[in-house]
Amino acid sequence: MKKLFKLILNTIPRPILIRLSYAVRPVLALALKGSKFTDPIDGKSFSMFLPYGYGKQRNNALSPSTLSLERHRLLWLYLKNETDFFTSEIKKKVLHFAPEQAFYKLFRNQKNIDYTTTDLFSPLADVKADICNLPFEDNSYNIIFCNHVLEHIPDDTKAMQELFRVLKPGGMAILQIPQDLSRVTTFADDSITDQKERAEIFGQYDHVRIYGRDYFEKLRSIGFSVVEEDYTNKISPELVEKYCLAKGEIIPVCFK
Repeated sequence: MKKLFKLILNTIPRPILIRLSYAVRPVLALALKGSKFTDPIDGKSFSMFLPYGYGKQRNNALSPSTLSLERHRLLWLYLKNETDFFTSEIKKKVLHFAPEQAFYKLFRNQKNIDYTTTDLFSPLADVKADICNLPFEDNSYNIIFCNHVLEHIPDDTKAMQELFRVLKPGGMAILQIPQDLSRVTTFADDSITDQKERAEIFGQYDHVRIYGRDYFEKLRSIGFSVVEEDYTNKISPELVEKYCLAKGEIIPVCFK
């Protein structure tokens, strides 16, 4: 039965799958209840996670309960195990771009942070703003989350400069992006205008580049001190599999 369920899920286009997942999340969580895989964000376990991705979908990528992806679960583990984000007794100002559903309510209810969300279009945004022209004062935030945003921004240099400007000295910014670590340099080609072709080449039709390993140096050129955190190598292989993480994914942890 579960094999049939998996086959059906693999045939559903990603945007439709996401909408269905939000609508029937409790049913999915119940139907897939098990012990093989665990979402570390809420601690719930399942027999399988949902497939996800454009084109060839990744198996066991989307959690049936929090709807987190590999990158969300990895970031959660890093914040929980390696930082005082959840435990600091000093209240910190946090700016979250394009807030992810997997984190939004949890961060919003967290008592030790002053939490602001921002985006041009998201209904979850407290402040509607252009990342290239932010309405915030210099040195405003202790922590910034801007994950899987920069690949959508034509002038990512200006966006990075704005992120650096509003981050407080000593502050931390997590700036995750989809990255091809086999590429030395970032690739972009504005002459490709067909949406289907762009999706095949860039991963999504609305991505304007594929970041390579030079992404970290670009962040450093802006002024950030960057830690290329290969956190899956600090976790046992058993937990990488259990939490359905992407082995080798790098978290760009940036400091000012």
